[in-house]
Amino acid sequence: MPHEEFHVHGPHDHQLEHAAEHGGADRFSGRIAVTTAILATVGALMSFAGGDTQAKAQLYKNDAAIKKTEANDKWAYYQAKGIKQNVAEVGATLATQQDKVLFYRGETERYNKEKTDLKQEADKLEAESKGWDARSDEEMHLHHRWALGATAMQIAIALSAIALLTRREWLVYGVYTVAAIGAVFGGLAIAGL
Repeated sequence: MPHEEFHVHGPHDHQLEHAAEHGGADRFSGRIAVTTAILATVGALMSFAGGDTQAKAQLYKNDAAIKKTEANDKWAYYQAKGIKQNVAEVGATLATQQDKVLFYRGETERYNKEKTDLKQEADKLEAESKGWDARSDEEMHLHHRWALGATAMQIAIALSAIALLTRREWLVYGVYTVAAIGAVFGGLAIAGL
């Protein structure tokens, strides 16, 4: 009783086995195989670059949130100093002894200076937060370019499988066209556009 093997293989494997059994190289299958391998490699590189830009965008967004939180803390402290300044102004107005009036006026001036410093710090932190947000947006834009390029490569690979199965030469032009579109998106991402 002969030993029968069960194995599953794709259309590309079938074409290669067919060519080996019946002699002669199948140039069409070979060309599609090489094209598919190149597309898969380029698509994998684009996917990697897209993942990298997405990770950077998330990190930058986190940095923006941290700076925004720090700015909010400064603004809360600024408001607290404002309340203390108002209390000192009321104290200076209500005080009857000259030394108390001078003390409260001094406190009012101190709180006013502290508020000015806090405002500068809060404004600086808000600007940093906006800067991180802008960098995140730039990275997400690049991520979308890479994702579009990788998707086009995947579509081109699917078209190459259809071309191989149907043996339609005209579909190969579709493969090259879609791959070229993917390459354009990849080029735009490399250029930072």
